[in-house]
Amino acid sequence: MAGIYIHIPFCKTRCIYCGFYSSTRLEWRQSYIDAVCKEMELRHKELTADDGNTNISTIYLGGGTPSLLTPSQIEQLFHTVYRFFSVADNAEVTMECNPDDVTEDFAKELCLLPVNRVSMGAQTFNNQRLKLLRRRHSAHQVTSATERLRTAGICNISIDLMYGFPGETQEEWDEDIRQALALQPEHLSAYCLMIEEGTPLYQMQTEQADEETERKMYETLIDRLEEAGYEHYEISNFARPGYRSHHNSSYWTGIPYLGFGAAAHSYDIKSRSWNISDINLYIEGLRNGQRIFEEEILNKDTRYNDMVTVALRTREGLDLTQLSEEQASYCRKNATPYIKRGWLKEHEGRIRLTREGLFVSDLIMSELMVVD
Repeated sequence: MAGIYIHIPFCKTRCIYCGFYSSTRLEWRQSYIDAVCKEMELRHKELTADDGNTNISTIYLGGGTPSLLTPSQIEQLFHTVYRFFSVADNAEVTMECNPDDVTEDFAKELCLLPVNRVSMGAQTFNNQRLKLLRRRHSAHQVTSATERLRTAGICNISIDLMYGFPGETQEEWDEDIRQALALQPEHLSAYCLMIEEGTPLYQMQTEQADEETERKMYETLIDRLEEAGYEHYEISNFARPGYRSHHNSSYWTGIPYLGFGAAAHSYDIKSRSWNISDINLYIEGLRNGQRIFEEEILNKDTRYNDMVTVALRTREGLDLTQLSEEQASYCRKNATPYIKRGWLKEHEGRIRLTREGLFVSDLIMSELMVVD
């Protein structure tokens, strides 16, 4: 099985913390969608299985803001996917949506498409903070969008939250979690705000929240969601039983995927590649029947390092039986000091982060990796 990721790099406005590639030139949308469809046509045999088909188990429309596309443009994308790929009957099909784009008509139109899962970036339920971040929606619109999606028939909704905002208090974070849980989402992702160089937030010379504050907020998140019945299945992701993100899980378990669109990444176990981060050049290349991209061929050390960094993020951890004898021995040796400190544990051939280890996960992963 394999996954498909389609990158829609358009936004009405750019959030001040966002470091991802995107554009506010909405007039380019149709030319871009035509180019993405052309790329799918050119690349549909890249992950061909023995039976001649590329068996797709997940499809993910991410961005940017996919909900800025017109219904006909979204339909064009899915028509092309189903034309060139063999998609499983029970495939998970996710679309990222901005809450204020989810009108009643939009929700009904989604249900006429293969979309069966929606991911919404709430980020916070504090309206003043939303304005500071230059988010387009209000807290109330997150609630309205959730209700409209459920009424229309979307029964798998994921909500994104952020914490560690400058000046944010523990009480404010508690309230964000409370309001998110009140919507009873099937899935919830939460990320600590990172102030990335080159973003407006960085240029404002805003100070990152201190480490102790971030830790307390993360601990609160884990406790509250586990009490509410959510499974903490990946460092930043929580799900009700049976509602893990299958698409994102494929990234963490090494399943191949094809990424279409400007700046989209692909992975086929032997190599990874990424399209040019320039919409105009991307469109121009596809008009000429060419994909402009870079590629990295993965050697055994790179594949090992990739496995360490993604598998240790998950609840299941790193399966040592998937490594060579030499790699497993190296990994176990480097993990031993952290097992003794209680940051890692080994059980039934797997090495996993403990709760304490979650807070120093980057350090542990770097110590288990092979360094050239």
